Amino acid sequence: MAEAARVRVKICGLTRREDALEADRAGADYLGVVMSSGFGRSVPPRAAGALVAGTRAKKVAVLVDETPADVAAAAASLGADVVQLSGDETPDTIEAMRGLGSWVIWKAVRPRSIEDVEAAVARYGRVIDGILVEGWKEGSRGGSGTRVALHAERVRVVVPPDIDFVLAGGLGPDSVSEAIHAFRPDVVDVSSGVERSVGVKDHERVHAFVEAAFRSASQAPAVGARR
Repeated sequence: MAEAARVRVKICGLTRREDALEADRAGADYLGVVMSSGFGRSVPPRAAGALVAGTRAKKVAVLVDETPADVAAAAASLGADVVQLSGDETPDTIEAMRGLGSWVIWKAVRPRSIEDVEAAVARYGRVIDGILVEGWKEGSRGGSGTRVALHAERVRVVVPPDIDFVLAGGLGPDSVSEAIHAFRPDVVDVSSGVERSVGVKDHERVHAFVEAAFRSASQAPAVGARR
């Protein structure tokens, strides 16, 4: 991340068109939609495209342990720019996805230790464009709103400069500035931290989160060029 470059913002867990439009108006860089079934914010693929139609921000298809073919179909239905894999996908499965679309691929991990982050980078680094680090919680497959309870500087050092570092978990308008200064991520990701209830965004909190992230980002120390 070059000096003076701002952190990008992802508003995730969108389930309503009015929320997607408001997040886009607020200046979010990414709009995230959970497209695997069985989660509190899941959106059927047939409805995903209409949810984000006409928005400027890049679209992120959030998927959990889907086959490469199903990932490709879901990404196409959303018009995805980014595929976020939040399950136990293997490097070989991710490699197979590469030939099916031109999306950027992020892999979500929920580490309990720095060693877990190192292991994830070693395992996935050659096949992904970004690593999303979120807080670990027993029984959670992501989206639990749990903060990353690891030494921030050590996490930042472990993620190599040619992979985007996406920070998620427990962020909100009042905590994102501190998180940016501590972790120096390329992208901050929020879902429950800007909600009134599950899947229903609070528009004031969405705007406040984006503004706080943008204000804080230029003050964070530079890390190096990102792709």
